[in-house]
Amino acid sequence: MSDNTKNSHEKPGDGIRSMKSTTAFRVVNFELYAKPNIVVMSIGAACFGLALGYIAYMRQKYESMGYYSAIDADGKEIFEKKKSKWD
Repeated sequence: MSDNTKNSHEKPGDGIRSMKSTTAFRVVNFELYAKPNIVVMSIGAACFGLALGYIAYMRQKYESMGYYSAIDADGKEIFEKKKSKWD
């Protein structure tokens, strides 16, 4: 028998899903065996885009108020009010 008739349940594009593996390997590497879901992917991409948009909005808001980002002595990012040399 040839390989194609022995494993007739395989179809093109299955990739690693068609190989024999242990349950532990499948649990640890779940993303290799899960089929893509366009609904979940689009919701995740929308949430990620909204989070990035909110971060950009907040940064722009603080910069328009006269603040700038600076690094503290501890290594943390802080926002300080811009000061003139004349103050």
